[in-house]
Amino acid sequence: MAENNQEVLVLGGGCFWCTESVYKEVRGVTDVESGYSNGHVKQPSYEQVCTGDTGHNEVVRLEYDPTVISTREILEIFFVIHDPTTLNRQANDVGTQYRSGIYFTTPEQQAEAQAIIDELTKDDAFGRPIVTEVLALNNYWPAEPYHQDFFERNPHQGYCMAVAAPKVAKFRKTFARLAK
Repeated sequence: MAENNQEVLVLGGGCFWCTESVYKEVRGVTDVESGYSNGHVKQPSYEQVCTGDTGHNEVVRLEYDPTVISTREILEIFFVIHDPTTLNRQANDVGTQYRSGIYFTTPEQQAEAQAIIDELTKDDAFGRPIVTEVLALNNYWPAEPYHQDFFERNPHQGYCMAVAAPKVAKFRKTFARLAK
């Protein structure tokens, strides 16, 4: 648990700029930080993570108020804004650092993640198997300052316009009730 009864959940859904840009707009999410998790190198740099040799995933660390937004709602957004069926890849971003992952900090989050994956699998929601890993959060490290709030600071950068902006638009259209 974070301060003031906030919960922490860490998600890997491809490039952290895209995932961060969506969750900054979600009601009840009080902090979003880009970082790296679940690898074996302590305090990795972006350059190290990009090699694919650290075991780390590009992630966003979310602090949220569970009285305002549920873990399930956070995960519903997650499964809409990325492709959970491509192993070590999101669109043109390829490598283990772009894998789909849910890194929980409580047993309840683990159970909710597994429940939603089971439901989506039963419904064949994506037409392909879900490859999202569900693991306890391990060895989290914040990304460098220039990665934080990247989309917000660089909305006209090519990658942001081509990849992040459509994800934000999809969130706004699909989850208007959860927008700040």
